[in-house]
Amino acid sequence: MGENNDEIRDNGTGGGRVTHTRGKRGGYVHGHSRRELERLQDQASALSDLLHHDTCYPPGSRVLEAGCGVGAQTRILARHSPEALFTSVDVSPDTVAQARESIARDGLSNVTFREADIFRLPFDRESFDHVFVCFLPEHLPDPVRALECLKEVLKPGGTITIIEGDHGSAFFHPDSQEARQAIGCLVEIQRRMGGNALIGRELFHLVHDAGFSSVRVSPRFVYADGNRPDLVEGFTRNTFTAMVEGVAEKVRELDLMDTGAWQRGIRDLYRTAGLGGTFCYTFFKATGVKDQG
Repeated sequence: MGENNDEIRDNGTGGGRVTHTRGKRGGYVHGHSRRELERLQDQASALSDLLHHDTCYPPGSRVLEAGCGVGAQTRILARHSPEALFTSVDVSPDTVAQARESIARDGLSNVTFREADIFRLPFDRESFDHVFVCFLPEHLPDPVRALECLKEVLKPGGTITIIEGDHGSAFFHPDSQEARQAIGCLVEIQRRMGGNALIGRELFHLVHDAGFSSVRVSPRFVYADGNRPDLVEGFTRNTFTAMVEGVAEKVRELDLMDTGAWQRGIRDLYRTAGLGGTFCYTFFKATGVKDQG
């Protein structure tokens, strides 16, 4: 649901490295404001247990985190596996600098950051034991090719882990047609930028098509109501609704929704975080193995 913040770079092969907002071949739809940085941190904190309780790497293992963005997920990975060695990459030097500062503030010493293009990784073949990817494929015009590139630097028998959301899985009470239309605007904007906000449901096929075996996908269901104030605040209000609200300017530019209807839709999404409101969303976590031969 948004993490990496890089610009598109052509790799000369018809693919493109993406995590920024410009270009027809993919882009980071959520922008780079301070509020977006705060949203990413809120998202990582609110979803840490749900998404990462079973993400743990053995001592001494080398793990590549692809598309680390500002390091929101990196901090969680490094804490959960303090004796694993992480190499976290992103194509934007500014983003890598922010991530490096964040990790340094936390006193974590098991992470090395590199500026790198996912389609042209500066590593030897079969140099990592594991690969971790979170909220990256949704922004890529060719996610299968990206996973194939990651497979090249993974050792035989090594694993890949991918986490993605699916905006089509959002359900809430009180229901609102205009709130659903506002979410649809975000999905459409991301589609026009070369991404796919509905990619969660496709993870099994993407990982399989990239040549991994033993593919497994588990849904991670978020349910927030008044008895779960941390999720209401951290996810419903500060992650999901803030993410939809953040594309307001693009909605106006593209004339995707009447201004009044948009404002009512955002109001109704915030209402689901109020007294009597509920919000549901599904993430998907996929794992696969690179064959030995």
